[in-house]
Amino acid sequence: MVWIIVAIVIVLILVVLVATYNRFVMLRARIDNAWAQVQVQLKRRWDLIPNLVETVKGYAAHESKTLEAVVAARSAAVSATTPAESAQAESGLTGALRQLLAVVESYPDLKANQNFMSLQGDLRDTEDKISYARQFFNDTVMNYNIAIARFPGVLIAGLFNFHSRESFETPESEQAAPAVSFGEAPVAEAAPSVAAEAAPAAEAAAEAAPSVAESESGSKSESEA
Repeated sequence: MVWIIVAIVIVLILVVLVATYNRFVMLRARIDNAWAQVQVQLKRRWDLIPNLVETVKGYAAHESKTLEAVVAARSAAVSATTPAESAQAESGLTGALRQLLAVVESYPDLKANQNFMSLQGDLRDTEDKISYARQFFNDTVMNYNIAIARFPGVLIAGLFNFHSRESFETPESEQAAPAVSFGEAPVAEAAPSVAAEAAPAAEAAAEAAPSVAESESGSKSESEA
């Protein structure tokens, strides 16, 4: 009887061991797949940058310092290997692109160029896809890291060398940075001006109200007299 109980316990331990090990393998594979999707979108942005630089150079060749900064930032991003290195390099590339697009503000002909507008639209679309892929990757990494840190997973992770993985974090300065757009009038500023114009009218109406009341009172007194 004792041997049967011992055998059942051993079987249960083996089942938990195998199930947890397979879960870790699955989560690790999901991380690799999610990182591959991030790299696909990053490569798409890298491929757009040379065309963007050449288009800007055709109208603003003397902005060589800004253009060289973008090219250098792109090279650093391509050379990055780990998620942490990529996050740092991509942050620098985003800053360089933001400076380049700010320079474009001084060149109306460039802003109206169809090729530039198309590249800008593709770049904006790619940025959205990178953001989505990064979020999915970070969520997958978080689930894996939590799984190998919990008991009894932490024991099995240590036994089979499952280590925590890096996430692809964006610096807070980049998260708070406003998007660059061209040719769009700020709508949010219109509301205060309307309220400012309406305020004097409301004050005038409030001042007129007592005068009207006094006139009506005087008329009523004369009629009674």
